[in-house]
Amino acid sequence: MKKILIIVALAALIAGFFYFELGQYLTFEAIKSRVEGAQQTYRDNPILVIAVFSAIYVIVAAASLPGAALLTLAAGGLFGFVTGTIVVSFASTIGATVNFLAARTVLRDFFESKFGDWLKGINKGLERDGAFYLFTLRMVPAVPFFVINPVMGLTRIKTWTYVWVSQLGMLIGTAVYVNAGTAISSLESPEGIFTPPILLSFALLAIVPWIAKAVVAFIQRRKVYKGFNKPKTFDRNIVIIGGGAAGLVSAIIGSTVKAKVTLVEAHKMGGD
Repeated sequence: MKKILIIVALAALIAGFFYFELGQYLTFEAIKSRVEGAQQTYRDNPILVIAVFSAIYVIVAAASLPGAALLTLAAGGLFGFVTGTIVVSFASTIGATVNFLAARTVLRDFFESKFGDWLKGINKGLERDGAFYLFTLRMVPAVPFFVINPVMGLTRIKTWTYVWVSQLGMLIGTAVYVNAGTAISSLESPEGIFTPPILLSFALLAIVPWIAKAVVAFIQRRKVYKGFNKPKTFDRNIVIIGGGAAGLVSAIIGSTVKAKVTLVEAHKMGGD
């Protein structure tokens, strides 16, 4: 019954979105006009406007409906950078978690019964590196979030881990989009998008994957070397395990270029 209710609710949301042509309200022109009209309402009753906006964002994210990116831009124009980033950060995480839990409730048992062996290996890896793996996906905007949410729901990653990693991982991308929205709200037409603030925002979007790569590499290095103290000096430049053909050649080349080499072999030299 729980699965049926979830399927019916999601189907109703998606059908209603397209039947009532709600996509027309998620265009640049529509977003801009409604942001301008809602600014006074926001000043008069900020709590109500934030609550309504957050509810709409959660529904869009939970049902994987198109328009989350434009709503993020709208948050920048309506709430400003700081408040907009906070609102979208929590609303997107809640919506993503609802989508994640829906996929887990409805589909996980089916997929585990059909692809149990395949999922077993994935779940084993996620049990060991789940937070790091999800954080990597969240930090790279090229990976669609509407794909990540249900796919992660099919795994055995813990819900709380999914929540806090998603919140943290999506924060940079959210901030960049909200920052773009603060400038878009003042444009007279879409052609005026190429203003210095907007160009800066899109430049930031372009370098986010590089920043993400550096952050992920740093975290990975910390994880690999956890529990080890880096020596101040090293006795050898190269340590080779195994005195086979490759090991012998490596040792010879290393010593030829004046490196300090140690070759470790338990039995006889020469694998070939």
